[in-house]
This record gives sequence, structure tokens and C-alpha cells, in this order.
Amino acid sequence: MATAQPALQPTVQRTIQRSIERIVDVVSDPDILGGMPVVNGTRIPAEIILVYLQSGADEAEIVGDYPSLPRGGIEAVRSWARANALL
Repeated sequence: MATAQPALQPTVQRTIQRSIERIVDVVSDPDILGGMPVVNGTRIPAEIILVYLQSGADEAEIVGDYPSLPRGGIEAVRSWARANALL
């Protein structure tokens, strides 16, 4: 008989989620879309997400159009855009 695993405490769950979100970044690799900056782990160009943000789209709309966008991807694009004076 297997014993049930205890549920993670909410603070532990939030810490794990934040760690996962920090891993998401904008990267440029010459082998992916010719080096265009993309959300890592995807072929989603950061500039496309930036256009959505600049047009006032909310996160639900962006994720609806790009369901493969990882959690933290929008914030990664915001950070990338700020670092490159694009936002």
C-alpha cells in the first residue's frame, strides 16, 4: 500500500514556481530563426510578444495566441525589452 505524499505548502509551491519562471529568458541562437531573439525553449520571437504588450494586450490574449509560451515568458520579454531600451 502506497502512502500519500504530503501536499507542498503554498509558500514552497510559490518558491518553486518563481524558480521556474526565472529560468525563462530571451535568448539568441544563430540556429534558431537566424539568431532572432526568442523566448528560450520556443521559436516565439520576443519582438512579437513585445508588439502585443505595446498594443495593450493582456496576458490571457497573448497566451491564447501562443499557448506554448512558457509561464514567465511574458515577464522575460518585458525584462529583455527594458534591458534593450525597447519598452
